[in-house]
Amino acid sequence: MSRKRQRHRKTGKVLFVFAVLVFTGILCMSNPKGLLDLEPEEVRSLRQKKTVQTDAGHQEYYFHLLDEEEQKIYREMLDGIRERQEDIYLTTADENLVSKVYHAVLKDHSELFWVHNRENVYTTSYKGNAYCCFSPGYTYTEAEITEIAAAMEQAFTEVNGQITEGTDTYDKVKIVYSYLIDLAEYESSDDDQNIAGIFWKKRAVCAGYARAVQYLLERMDVPCIYVEGDSRDSDEGHAWDIVEIDGQYYYVDVTNGDQPGFLQGDAVQLAEHKTIIYDYLCPFPEEYEKIYTASDEFSLPACTATDYNFYVLNQACFDTYDAQEFYDFCCMRLDNGAAVIRLKYASEEAFDAACRQYIQEEKIQDVAGYYMSLHGLSTVQYHYGILQNLKTLYFIF
Repeated sequence: MSRKRQRHRKTGKVLFVFAVLVFTGILCMSNPKGLLDLEPEEVRSLRQKKTVQTDAGHQEYYFHLLDEEEQKIYREMLDGIRERQEDIYLTTADENLVSKVYHAVLKDHSELFWVHNRENVYTTSYKGNAYCCFSPGYTYTEAEITEIAAAMEQAFTEVNGQITEGTDTYDKVKIVYSYLIDLAEYESSDDDQNIAGIFWKKRAVCAGYARAVQYLLERMDVPCIYVEGDSRDSDEGHAWDIVEIDGQYYYVDVTNGDQPGFLQGDAVQLAEHKTIIYDYLCPFPEEYEKIYTASDEFSLPACTATDYNFYVLNQACFDTYDAQEFYDFCCMRLDNGAAVIRLKYASEEAFDAACRQYIQEEKIQDVAGYYMSLHGLSTVQYHYGILQNLKTLYFIF
């Protein structure tokens, strides 16, 4: 039997190494045995085990996309990983099936942070037998697992402390969105692909953010699907979530909601200008899908609704451009003490007109004048930002 060590660093894609063990020798012809008689007791026991269809506290969206055989393997794999078994018997020797099910398990169970999807994964099959031994490989020591689990629980306690009896589903999603942006920084690290990066090290990339969203929302009984894909027209990987609110599905991308990097000049460096980008909290589906495309490994529910888009909810999304309407909206936000003025346009034509007049022709000076009169100032410095793909304008004074 031989094994080859391989690594794969692309989020969500794990290389499997199948090693074939060839049995040699002579079977006693006077007492022939079937293949099942040669199977280990653990495998025979697994074949008799009923497949449980639900798992308390988890939506398991991807589990329910699998067929009966795949669901059985899913449960065998999940049970073994939870018990942190080094070698897990599975009642299949199909390499493709094992790969598909493993991806489903990882997508459904963000809490399994000790199975790092950059680790080596081995599967040993036995010639002529319909079972294999799956060895996922684990990342952390028992002491580290305890420490990370405590950090996860602390995060949930802090988020849950913001929930009241009147908090609806959208507000729960928004609370989690804002909490994670304030908690962590986008940064590569050894833990950046899982929730340990977010809750333990406070540093992660998109996969860590998206898994953290799923973990917290599932604990608050909000349906949330972890999604992997690519930036459209490139092979740059990305991860985000789909949440269900009032029976409709919405994209949520916490990674892109972090500290804005599009503000003019050095504004992004100013502490008083740190703000959350709500554009990726329930964005318009057709706009988001022009930026990212999901993997086709599994089907996903269609996101079509815009009711809970941040700008729609806050009456800051405009179908057409009107200079006076723009000015009045900015003044209203300043009257209400807003630190950031942000507004969105539904059409490219209206957005381009607003950018041309208020930025290129500097009509924003009119709003700056109102800000000075409101606060009794003789001068004011302001910065602006543009999200071209989402047709959004930001002004910070």
